[in-house]
Amino acid sequence: MTWRVKVLAAVGAAGVVGAFGVLGSGSASAATAGPISGLGGKCVDVAAASSANGAHVQLYDCNGTTAQSWTVGNSDNSVRALGKCMDVTAASTASGAKVQLYDCNGTAAQQWTVSNGALVNTGSGKCLDATDQSSANGNQLQIWTCTGAANQKWTLPGGSTPPSGGLNTGVAPGGNFNLSVWQLQEPVGSPGSPTTISSSRLQGAGGYQDSYFYTDGSDGAMTFWAPEKGVTTPNSNYARSELREMNTDGSAADWSLAGTHRMNATLRVVSVTSNVCVGQIHLGSGGTSTKPLIELYYHSNGDIVAGVENSPDGGQTTHTVGHVGVGSTWNYTIGVSGGNTIDLTVNGSTTHYAIPSSFNPYKQYFKAGSYNQSSSDSTTNGARVAFYALTVAHS
Repeated sequence: MTWRVKVLAAVGAAGVVGAFGVLGSGSASAATAGPISGLGGKCVDVAAASSANGAHVQLYDCNGTTAQSWTVGNSDNSVRALGKCMDVTAASTASGAKVQLYDCNGTAAQQWTVSNGALVNTGSGKCLDATDQSSANGNQLQIWTCTGAANQKWTLPGGSTPPSGGLNTGVAPGGNFNLSVWQLQEPVGSPGSPTTISSSRLQGAGGYQDSYFYTDGSDGAMTFWAPEKGVTTPNSNYARSELREMNTDGSAADWSLAGTHRMNATLRVVSVTSNVCVGQIHLGSGGTSTKPLIELYYHSNGDIVAGVENSPDGGQTTHTVGHVGVGSTWNYTIGVSGGNTIDLTVNGSTTHYAIPSSFNPYKQYFKAGSYNQSSSDSTTNGARVAFYALTVAHS
């Protein structure tokens, strides 16, 4: 069985690109149709205007036909033309895998998000790419490690691709993001028992927000604030404003290592005193450990560091996996595949880490937000993290 959860819904002004999609007139998940243009001013086109499964998705002179009318802003993060979805052939994650038209099936091979003008495929963490940097008519598109080059830049319907995702600044985070599969933990409450906000309270344009979790009034980002002084969980000395993955029925997500699981995010760290965990896979049921499988940290010097747990008993091995300046937008994909491998992509660069067999009894869940990694008596120092896109997918 294949299933996925769409975590970001777009809201905003007409013609502004969301992550994913072009936003429309203030209603959530508004789908918009039109051309997608790229290298050499050419348009993304379905070869021969064919709706057959496997039809090539290619570059071609813009001509205004239905073969070049793509619907974005769909509730499943798909990109659609002629009633079918833009799809990575055979759900491949390899650079060079070709892009085609195929029956929509909700898999990660058909999910796309916007990041700095690129279209990033959820299943692979790689970018839609004009093969061999050619703008020739008939050049079939592919996925490739994200490079930021011109052959990976796309203009969606409405004509703009802002890194911020064009989110609505006038609603709570639940008006821009589908928060039905998350609950929120904040750095307030009773000692050892931080306050938890249920998914039902988070949802919708009038959903929950406060000084620790709110929509940024300048760009619409879903923003998490965790000061150095705050209520912590019994097993941590650090405060957090952080989402915990849930199921749509309100139960706690608790998935097996078997299969393929991905969390994708576009974000920026607005401020940090030391370092902050912005995403993790955490151990669920199956044993007594309360450790993560992997944590992704952002350090105040700009380093992005993966902390991979050595065993359920503890101990992390750290790996520097990227570097961006404070306040700069970047993206990551954290996931597991095959039951024994952690897959981590940061700004298009992918690394893999073997999962020790000692983790096999445990199930897992995703977390994302601002889990501050420093503590003091200060309520003004801390870590503020802004998210512009956040998706999870399981298959």
